[in-house]
Amino acid sequence: MTLLLTIAIAWLAVSLLMLMIWWLQRRLDDAGIVDVAWSYAVGLLAILFCLTATGDPTRRWVVALFAGLWSLRLGTYVLYRVLKFPEDGRYVTLKREAGEQAQKKLLIFYQYQAFGAVLFSLPMLMGAQNSADWGMLDWLGVSIWLVAAIGEAIADRQLANFRKQDSNRGAVCRVGLWKYSRHPNYFFEWLHWWAYVAFAWQIPWGGWQGWVSLLGPAAMYYFINFVTGIPPTESQALQSRGDAYRQYQQSTSSFFPWLPKKESITS
Repeated sequence: MTLLLTIAIAWLAVSLLMLMIWWLQRRLDDAGIVDVAWSYAVGLLAILFCLTATGDPTRRWVVALFAGLWSLRLGTYVLYRVLKFPEDGRYVTLKREAGEQAQKKLLIFYQYQAFGAVLFSLPMLMGAQNSADWGMLDWLGVSIWLVAAIGEAIADRQLANFRKQDSNRGAVCRVGLWKYSRHPNYFFEWLHWWAYVAFAWQIPWGGWQGWVSLLGPAAMYYFINFVTGIPPTESQALQSRGDAYRQYQQSTSSFFPWLPKKESITS
């Protein structure tokens, strides 16, 4: 089976999956389940790609393990939020603004998500296709993945602990990593995709797998900063926290962790 045929079959399979998820969300009246399906779909595609790829066996197993763990953690985290909290505000707004066309737009959006799942599984496929011997770049990939996974887990835990306190209701989280970035969880999620670039890259010029793998961090940066990540998240935060969040925006880096401006220390 050629590589392009493998990708085409994967795309068809995920498209059918998203069609079923779209039908299910109509029954559940919660469009947020697409985020759960997307998270698990990327991991499953990565594992299947690693099983069928022709690259170095050690690298294939490592990529499959890391992609599977990432998918399981993210998908389960999102599933918990879907089950515990009301429908995500992004989808509530979409439905309200689309009116009678809401389900049609959701169907199209879900198919975009199918394409996105295939797109984001490509860096993992490129790592699995890399036939070079295991080396320093692979150890770099392991290090990046571990730093990203630990950092994102810490950020999520810090935010969850902050929200548990009744005294923090309506307040802005500025503890731990959230003091240095308004979205440290998004930053570490983006950092995680560079691990697959390291797995796919070949010395000295990268190889075609390495260049294709750059789609992962490039696309993730775009979506986080300009589409589905920070813009709707901050829009919701401004509605719920008002001036407190505006001050947070003025004092704290949006994405990359950095020292806060002095105003945030004295406020």
